Amino acid sequence: MNVAIEHIAIPASDPIALKKWYERVLDARELFNNGQNPPAYLIALPGGGWFEIYAADGVPENRGNNDLAGFRHIALRVDSIAAAKTELEKRGVVFTGAMRPAGGGGNVLFFLDCEGNLLHLVERPKDAGHFSRLNPL
Repeated sequence: MNVAIEHIAIPASDPIALKKWYERVLDARELFNNGQNPPAYLIALPGGGWFEIYAADGVPENRGNNDLAGFRHIALRVDSIAAAKTELEKRGVVFTGAMRPAGGGGNVLFFLDCEGNLLHLVERPKDAGHFSRLNPL
């Protein structure tokens, strides 16, 4: 059986604003718009991977707390954290801490989207053999 992640759902207080944030900040592009109110979207990141954005029924406390149970963050793989950080800061992103080591090798750098969802950049060593089998998103 060949299993892969197709998309990640992001319920939003303001789906329109969140979609626009991902388009502006991460160069996402719209794949689907349900044309309804409230709207629902599928958007694609330029390097692969989709997000489904739709209206949330409520907002959990501490959604950016990486230590709570359940899915906690989205890791975005980049070739260079330094280059990505510079570009994202130009687009208004504020990082939540310093760069730190990533589990399995490399480094990570965390930030929040406009709704407070936790994301991070991850840069892996180019010679990390144990990651060579992985398909990048």
